[in-house]
Order: sequence, then structure tokens, then C-alpha cells
Amino acid sequence: MDAYFHKKRVWVTGASAGIGRAVARELAQRGATVIASARNREALNQLTAECLPHAVLALPLDVADQHANLQAAQTIDERCGGLDIALFNAGTCEYVDVATFDSALFERMIRTNFLSMVYGIEAVLPLLRRSPHPHLAGMSSTVAYAGLPRAEAYAASKAAIKNMLEGLRIDLRKERIPVSIICPGFVNTPLTERNDFPMPFAVSAEEAARRIADGIAAQKEEIHFPKRFSLTFKLFSSLPSPLYTWIGSRLVRPS
Repeated sequence: MDAYFHKKRVWVTGASAGIGRAVARELAQRGATVIASARNREALNQLTAECLPHAVLALPLDVADQHANLQAAQTIDERCGGLDIALFNAGTCEYVDVATFDSALFERMIRTNFLSMVYGIEAVLPLLRRSPHPHLAGMSSTVAYAGLPRAEAYAASKAAIKNMLEGLRIDLRKERIPVSIICPGFVNTPLTERNDFPMPFAVSAEEAARRIADGIAAQKEEIHFPKRFSLTFKLFSSLPSPLYTWIGSRLVRPS
């Protein structure tokens, strides 16, 4: 698996913490040159210091800024001579309080999670088309399979990502650009520490990073884990609507 990433130029967004940071470290250990992006410059500098010299390059940016993405791609091209793998991981999560339904929350989720990836893909496709071994990967979620209470905005953004990447996989097939959709279950990160409900089968960020790296190396179209959770949730999403609604009403409750 390590040979797949050896000397590959990989852009990882959302690399200042959580899954993104763990993935950046994992890929650097596997021999990739990682361009790590996030808004937190200090965290990125700390990440580069923790890895082998020149294995991780810090490239701070706001992924929700279209121009910043275009400029980042240009910088990557100038500094690295191109790009082989784009892994769009940046995102956040907010939960809906239906008693005070707020459309601004939905706008934030769509801009930060979905549109940021759209901007990134727009920026990197010309670089990937020049690579002899291109690969596009994006972070969705198991919640993309079906709606959950309180997660209406977050799940909608992740479902949009999954749907978009499925279409791109077909469109880019003739150009031989593999597309991987990453659909993790619960992962222990600073973001999920705020959850006020149980997180069954949660894995560490490091375990998630290993599974993501292995999945990309195997060119899996869909990388979902942990299987005990993701397969159960896939089955759950295929239930008849009345049964799904009845079970769903008992999920994601404060512990």
C-alpha cells in the first residue's frame, strides 16, 4: 500500500485537526508529499514540524473562498510541479433545533461542507488531468445514506457531496480519474467531542486515517467504516418509511 503514495503529491484540506490532520500524517508516513490546508496557520506549522522534513507543506486558506481555492491550486502547481491526489476533507457540523428553525445554519453547512469542495474540485481538475496517476477523494458521511433528527443540515450537505461525487465518478471515468467517496461513521475528534449523544462503534482519528489511506490506495469507490456501523446504517436506510421514521425518532437523543 505504501508504494501507492510514494512521491505522490497530495492535497488534504481540513488538516489542522481531527481526521484531516491524521490523514496528512498517515500519507506523509507512506511517502507522499502532503500539502496540508486549513485556516489555522499555527496548527499547520505544528503538523509540518511533527512530520519528516519536507513531507508536509503548510498552505493556509479558507476553503469556503472560491478565489482562495484557485490561488491554492496555482501555488501547489508552482511549489510542487502539479498534483496527483486531492482529498477534500474540510467541514464542520451543527445540529438543528426544530423549535427555532434557522436557515442560516443550513447556509453555513452547505457553504462549508459542500460548496468548499465544489470550489476545490474546480481548482484542481486541471492539475489532476496532467497527473499520470490522478485520484479525487471527498469526505461525505454515513449520514448521507438517510436523514436523521437534528442532523438535517449536516446530513443534507453530506448527501449533496455523495451525490455529486457519484456523478463525477461517471463523468471522469473516460479521463481515468478515479473518484473515492469517504463515508465514515463516528470518529473521535475535537468536533465530535461536542456531541451530546452516544456514538456507537466510534474509532480514533488515526484508525480512520489508516482506513482512508488503504481505501484510496485500493482505489475503492466508496470507503465506509467501521463496517459494523456503516453496513447497519445502510440497512437501516433501506427500511420501509414508516419503520424508518419510528426507529429514527428514537435516535440521536441527548445522553
